[in-house]
Amino acid sequence: MRGLYSSKTKIRHQIFTEIARLAYEGDIEKEMDDLPYKILPGEIATYRDSIFLERAIVGERLRVAMGLPLRNISEHAPISKGVEASLIEEKYYEPPLINIIKFACNSCPEKRVIVTEGCQGCLEHPCQEVCPKQAIHMENGRSVIDQEKCIKCGKCLESCPYNAIIKQERPCAKACGMNAIHSDEYGRAEIDYDKCVSCGMCLVSCPFSAIVDKGQIYQTIMALKSDTPVYAIVAPAVAGQFEPELKNTQLRGAFKALGFTDIKEVAVGADLCTIEEAKDFMKEVPEKIPFMGTSCCPAWSVMAKKTVPQLANCISMALTPMVLTARLLKQEEPDCKIVFVGPCAAKKLEASRKTIRSYVDFVLTFEEVAGMFDAKGVDWKDIPEGEPLFRASADGRGFAVSGGVAQAVVHAVKRIDPDREVKVVNAEGLQNCKKMLQMAKLGKYNGYLLEGMACPGGCAGGGGQPVDGTDREKAADRGKVLFRLDQNAPLRFSHENPAVQALYREYLDEPCSHRAEELLHCDHFAWQMPQNPR
Repeated sequence: MRGLYSSKTKIRHQIFTEIARLAYEGDIEKEMDDLPYKILPGEIATYRDSIFLERAIVGERLRVAMGLPLRNISEHAPISKGVEASLIEEKYYEPPLINIIKFACNSCPEKRVIVTEGCQGCLEHPCQEVCPKQAIHMENGRSVIDQEKCIKCGKCLESCPYNAIIKQERPCAKACGMNAIHSDEYGRAEIDYDKCVSCGMCLVSCPFSAIVDKGQIYQTIMALKSDTPVYAIVAPAVAGQFEPELKNTQLRGAFKALGFTDIKEVAVGADLCTIEEAKDFMKEVPEKIPFMGTSCCPAWSVMAKKTVPQLANCISMALTPMVLTARLLKQEEPDCKIVFVGPCAAKKLEASRKTIRSYVDFVLTFEEVAGMFDAKGVDWKDIPEGEPLFRASADGRGFAVSGGVAQAVVHAVKRIDPDREVKVVNAEGLQNCKKMLQMAKLGKYNGYLLEGMACPGGCAGGGGQPVDGTDREKAADRGKVLFRLDQNAPLRFSHENPAVQALYREYLDEPCSHRAEELLHCDHFAWQMPQNPR
């Protein structure tokens, strides 16, 4: 489902657009209850058995996009119930971030191995021979699996010469690298929030559009309409998000058309993060810790803490590029509001940590911003070109692609100590990240730098990105855009960035100095992303 333009992506875009439209020019208290009829007009259902069910689901999606909780299905209440709590010009967030609309869930089987009509009842019947639990027998000339005995090992499907045996898995559970999704008493999907790290992979994988994440579109636009300066800080993965229609020389003008005071590049924070992590690695590994993991992906770092808490101190405590950029901007303009724009759902939770919430006021995905562009009627052809947004190094922008963070840190280490060898291992997708971490726990990666990315392809393949009609995964395309920009970048390495050099020279003294640690690092006890308000 990733990268596929479908009815799900179409409806999500419509919802984001309508919320943004009402924030800019409408009366949400009066109009919100009418929106399902606007989004799904007529009398005939398009996607499900009933138009009323379709509208009910859209109603819940509208609430969540406003940052509101799902309604209790057993109680009568209008869509707009409690909306007054969201009509504010400040950060509004109430966990949990990732929600399941129960009546939209198809109650998919968790996991099963089944024999299809393709079974030929062959003489050899290898499926029977390889089954370790004798769960397969013949009936009417075909193989039949006893589901009570079956352990879903998959040996039978691997052995079938006709590929007549398949394994079915609930898409959301299969996508979840934390094994955080199970079934409730009615067979519907349910999230274990003690395990969930809000990576958003279940959201983009559910084919029934039953999983949704809370948003802050309305609150952001209220801030944009106020007298307070509001800055957008954009993730490096912005490259290729709106191309080819919107060039990087038009990004500043496009965001100003939405009402932002200005736009800043988070990749500059990535340059700062690179230098701090490089110095950290050189100080800590292997004398104090056996290995060091990168910190920029909050889903990966929290996963590491949850699954192997005894190794929590092995994850770099350098703040993420988002937070570093926000802190620097707040130093310059303390009264401004800051909106992080990126591809990541987990950033919404990261921004809600008690140590971070004073710096990052709102978090929007690129997909949500695309809705704002449409609501505002921004025609990219009319946006004048200006100076390119990008002031960071090629290494800083490379944070958006799997392997890019580790590469940047290695370059910075080599700058300080050319003779030092830095062994690197990286993983993308939380299942692979868990395997990597387990190998590190066993001592297989002592002395290594570990890079973990929750999303396939890295941030460039994150779940919160616009989808066009090309019906293909866009992570590789966005990676190519970043590579093209890197080829033409005047700055290659993080340590070459003049802004970063000036910051150390004039304020921070040197990497990992007392002041740098105080401002650019967090502590292990403030690391947990909240599932409940603090």
